[in-house]
Amino acid sequence: MIRRSFDLPETLPLFVLPGAVLMPRSRLPLNIFEPRYLQMVDDVLRTPHRLIGMIQPLDEESTTLAHVGSAGRIVGFAEQDDGRYMISLGQVSRFRLTEAEQGFAPYPQGFADWSDYAADQGAPEQDPGWDRGHFMDLLRRYMEAHALSTDWDVAGRAEVELLINSLSMALPLEVQDKQGLLEAVTLAERRELLEGLLEYELRGGENDEVMQ
Repeated sequence: MIRRSFDLPETLPLFVLPGAVLMPRSRLPLNIFEPRYLQMVDDVLRTPHRLIGMIQPLDEESTTLAHVGSAGRIVGFAEQDDGRYMISLGQVSRFRLTEAEQGFAPYPQGFADWSDYAADQGAPEQDPGWDRGHFMDLLRRYMEAHALSTDWDVAGRAEVELLINSLSMALPLEVQDKQGLLEAVTLAERRELLEGLLEYELRGGENDEVMQ
Protein backbone atom coordinates (compact mmCIF):
# COMPACT_ATOMS: atom_id res chain seq x y z
CA MET A 1 0.00 0.00 0.00
CA ILE A 2 1.35 3.41 -1.01
CA ARG A 3 0.62 6.05 1.60
CA ARG A 4 0.38 9.41 -0.11
CA SER A 5 1.45 12.82 1.16
CA PHE A 6 0.04 14.70 -1.84
CA ASP A 7 -3.36 15.65 -3.22
CA LEU A 8 -4.66 13.57 -6.08
CA PRO A 9 -4.38 15.67 -9.25
CA GLU A 10 -7.25 16.59 -11.57
CA THR A 11 -5.24 15.43 -14.58
CA LEU A 12 -2.57 12.80 -15.04
CA PRO A 13 -0.61 11.21 -17.89
CA LEU A 14 -2.13 8.04 -19.31
CA PHE A 15 -0.22 4.89 -20.15
CA VAL A 16 -2.48 3.05 -22.61
CA LEU A 17 -1.72 -0.66 -22.58
CA PRO A 18 -4.15 -3.53 -23.29
CA GLY A 19 -3.99 -6.33 -20.76
CA ALA A 20 -2.24 -4.24 -18.09
CA VAL A 21 -4.31 -3.39 -15.03
CA LEU A 22 -3.22 -2.14 -11.62
CA MET A 23 -5.35 -3.48 -8.79
CA PRO A 24 -5.81 -1.89 -5.35
CA ARG A 25 -2.73 -2.09 -3.12
CA SER A 26 -0.72 -3.84 -5.85
CA ARG A 27 2.49 -3.12 -7.74
CA LEU A 28 3.11 -3.31 -11.46
CA PRO A 29 6.57 -3.57 -13.08
CA LEU A 30 6.87 -1.95 -16.50
CA ASN A 31 9.53 -2.05 -19.19
CA ILE A 32 9.43 1.38 -20.88
CA PHE A 33 10.92 1.64 -24.37
CA GLU A 34 8.53 3.66 -26.58
CA PRO A 35 9.81 7.24 -27.00
CA ARG A 36 6.50 8.81 -25.95
CA TYR A 37 6.42 6.83 -22.72
CA LEU A 38 10.10 7.45 -22.03
CA GLN A 39 9.19 11.13 -22.21
CA MET A 40 6.25 10.49 -19.91
CA VAL A 41 8.49 8.96 -17.25
CA ASP A 42 10.92 11.87 -17.50
CA ASP A 43 8.05 14.32 -17.05
CA VAL A 44 6.37 12.39 -14.24
CA LEU A 45 9.56 12.17 -12.20
CA ARG A 46 9.59 15.97 -12.06
CA THR A 47 6.12 16.11 -10.43
CA PRO A 48 5.46 15.91 -6.67
CA HIS A 49 3.05 13.00 -7.02
CA ARG A 50 4.93 10.89 -9.66
CA LEU A 51 1.62 9.37 -10.81
CA ILE A 52 0.90 7.51 -14.03
CA GLY A 53 -2.63 6.49 -14.97
CA MET A 54 -2.75 2.94 -16.33
CA ILE A 55 -5.71 2.48 -18.66
CA GLN A 56 -6.77 0.00 -21.30
CA PRO A 57 -8.30 0.55 -24.71
CA LEU A 58 -11.73 -1.05 -24.90
CA ASP A 59 -10.18 -3.83 -26.97
CA GLU A 60 -6.80 -4.47 -28.54
CA GLU A 61 -7.88 -2.90 -31.85
CA SER A 62 -9.64 0.15 -30.37
CA THR A 63 -8.39 3.66 -29.74
CA THR A 64 -11.33 4.36 -27.42
CA LEU A 65 -10.26 4.21 -23.78
CA ALA A 66 -11.99 2.43 -20.93
CA HIS A 67 -13.92 4.58 -18.48
CA VAL A 68 -11.96 3.37 -15.44
CA GLY A 69 -8.20 3.24 -14.92
CA SER A 70 -5.84 2.97 -11.97
CA ALA A 71 -3.11 5.39 -10.96
CA GLY A 72 0.25 4.23 -9.71
CA ARG A 73 3.13 6.18 -8.20
CA ILE A 74 6.63 5.47 -9.48
CA VAL A 75 8.23 3.70 -6.51
CA GLY A 76 11.11 2.06 -8.38
CA PHE A 77 13.18 3.32 -11.28
CA ALA A 78 16.24 2.08 -13.18
CA GLU A 79 17.71 3.26 -16.48
CA GLN A 80 19.12 0.54 -18.72
CA ASP A 81 22.21 0.78 -20.92
CA ASP A 82 20.05 0.72 -24.06
CA GLY A 83 17.96 3.68 -22.90
CA ARG A 84 14.98 1.74 -21.60
CA TYR A 85 13.48 2.44 -18.18
CA MET A 86 12.46 -0.28 -15.76
CA ILE A 87 9.92 1.17 -13.36
CA SER A 88 7.60 -0.12 -10.67
CA LEU A 89 4.22 1.47 -10.00
CA GLY A 90 2.62 1.28 -6.57
CA GLN A 91 -1.15 1.60 -6.82
CA VAL A 92 -2.66 4.72 -5.24
CA SER A 93 -6.25 4.78 -6.47
CA ARG A 94 -8.52 3.84 -9.31
CA PHE A 95 -10.18 6.70 -11.14
CA ARG A 96 -13.02 7.36 -13.55
CA LEU A 97 -11.78 8.93 -16.77
CA THR A 98 -14.00 11.91 -17.54
CA GLU A 99 -12.08 13.16 -20.56
CA ALA A 100 -8.86 12.37 -22.43
CA GLU A 101 -6.81 14.74 -24.54
CA GLN A 102 -3.54 14.64 -26.44
CA GLY A 103 -2.41 18.20 -25.64
CA PHE A 104 1.17 19.20 -26.39
CA ALA A 105 2.77 16.08 -24.89
CA PRO A 106 3.48 13.02 -27.08
CA TYR A 107 1.37 10.89 -24.73
CA PRO A 108 -2.32 11.26 -23.78
CA GLN A 109 -3.49 12.90 -20.59
CA GLY A 110 -6.77 12.46 -18.77
CA PHE A 111 -9.09 14.23 -16.38
CA ALA A 112 -9.68 11.95 -13.40
CA ASP A 113 -12.61 11.65 -10.99
CA TRP A 114 -11.35 9.88 -7.87
CA SER A 115 -14.55 10.00 -5.83
CA ASP A 116 -15.75 6.42 -6.39
CA TYR A 117 -12.58 4.73 -5.15
CA ALA A 118 -11.67 6.18 -1.76
CA ALA A 119 -11.47 2.63 -0.36
CA ASP A 120 -8.35 2.01 -2.48
CA GLN A 121 -6.43 4.16 -0.01
CA GLY A 122 -7.62 2.23 3.04
CA ALA A 123 -6.76 -1.07 4.68
CA PRO A 124 -6.70 -4.34 2.70
CA GLU A 125 -10.14 -5.82 2.08
CA GLN A 126 -11.43 -9.10 3.45
CA ASP A 127 -13.77 -11.58 1.77
CA PRO A 128 -15.68 -13.63 4.38
CA GLY A 129 -17.44 -15.67 1.68
CA TRP A 130 -14.23 -16.95 0.11
CA ASP A 131 -13.73 -20.73 0.07
CA ARG A 132 -9.96 -21.16 -0.26
CA GLY A 133 -10.14 -24.88 -0.98
CA HIS A 134 -12.68 -24.49 -3.78
CA PHE A 135 -10.81 -21.57 -5.29
CA MET A 136 -7.41 -23.27 -5.22
CA ASP A 137 -8.85 -26.40 -6.84
CA LEU A 138 -10.41 -24.25 -9.59
CA LEU A 139 -7.17 -22.35 -10.08
CA ARG A 140 -5.08 -25.52 -10.25
CA ARG A 141 -7.31 -26.99 -12.97
CA TYR A 142 -7.21 -23.73 -14.93
CA MET A 143 -3.42 -23.50 -14.69
CA GLU A 144 -2.97 -27.13 -15.78
CA ALA A 145 -5.37 -26.67 -18.71
CA HIS A 146 -3.39 -23.65 -19.93
CA ALA A 147 0.09 -25.08 -19.20
CA LEU A 148 0.78 -22.35 -16.64
CA SER A 149 2.81 -22.68 -13.46
CA THR A 150 2.95 -20.93 -10.12
CA ASP A 151 4.41 -21.34 -6.65
CA TRP A 152 1.61 -23.30 -5.03
CA ASP A 153 3.08 -23.05 -1.53
CA VAL A 154 3.10 -19.25 -1.74
CA ALA A 155 -0.34 -19.14 -3.36
CA GLY A 156 -1.78 -21.42 -0.71
CA ARG A 157 -0.61 -19.11 2.09
CA ALA A 158 -1.36 -15.77 0.45
CA GLU A 159 -3.93 -13.41 1.88
CA VAL A 160 -7.12 -13.37 -0.16
CA GLU A 161 -6.76 -9.79 -1.47
CA LEU A 162 -3.15 -10.28 -2.54
CA LEU A 163 -3.96 -13.55 -4.29
CA ILE A 164 -7.08 -12.36 -6.12
CA ASN A 165 -5.56 -9.05 -7.19
CA SER A 166 -2.29 -10.65 -8.31
CA LEU A 167 -4.12 -13.24 -10.39
CA SER A 168 -6.41 -10.59 -11.88
CA MET A 169 -3.32 -8.76 -13.10
CA ALA A 170 -1.21 -11.72 -14.19
CA LEU A 171 -3.53 -14.30 -15.78
CA PRO A 172 -3.82 -14.23 -19.60
CA LEU A 173 -7.42 -13.01 -19.69
CA GLU A 174 -9.16 -10.97 -22.36
CA VAL A 175 -8.96 -7.17 -22.20
CA GLN A 176 -12.67 -6.90 -21.39
CA ASP A 177 -12.37 -9.47 -18.60
CA LYS A 178 -9.44 -7.67 -17.00
CA GLN A 179 -11.38 -4.44 -17.22
CA GLY A 180 -14.33 -6.05 -15.47
CA LEU A 181 -12.05 -7.23 -12.67
CA LEU A 182 -10.58 -3.75 -12.31
CA GLU A 183 -14.00 -2.14 -12.13
CA ALA A 184 -15.33 -4.57 -9.52
CA VAL A 185 -15.95 -2.29 -6.54
CA THR A 186 -15.30 -4.81 -3.77
CA LEU A 187 -12.89 -7.69 -3.35
CA ALA A 188 -15.80 -10.13 -3.03
CA GLU A 189 -17.19 -8.98 -6.37
CA ARG A 190 -13.77 -9.33 -8.00
CA ARG A 191 -13.24 -12.81 -6.57
CA GLU A 192 -16.68 -13.97 -7.71
CA LEU A 193 -16.06 -12.59 -11.21
CA LEU A 194 -12.63 -14.23 -11.37
CA GLU A 195 -14.08 -17.57 -10.31
CA GLY A 196 -16.71 -17.23 -13.02
CA LEU A 197 -14.08 -16.46 -15.65
CA LEU A 198 -11.97 -19.46 -14.65
CA GLU A 199 -15.02 -21.74 -14.72
CA TYR A 200 -16.03 -20.38 -18.12
CA GLU A 201 -12.56 -21.05 -19.51
CA LEU A 202 -12.61 -24.59 -18.14
CA ARG A 203 -16.00 -25.32 -19.75
CA GLY A 204 -15.08 -23.95 -23.16
CA GLY A 205 -13.57 -25.39 -26.32
CA GLU A 206 -10.73 -27.87 -26.09
CA ASN A 207 -10.67 -27.73 -22.29
CA ASP A 208 -14.06 -29.40 -21.79
CA GLU A 209 -12.38 -32.57 -20.56
CA VAL A 210 -11.02 -30.94 -17.41
CA MET A 211 -14.55 -30.57 -16.07
CA GLN A 212 -15.43 -34.25 -16.51
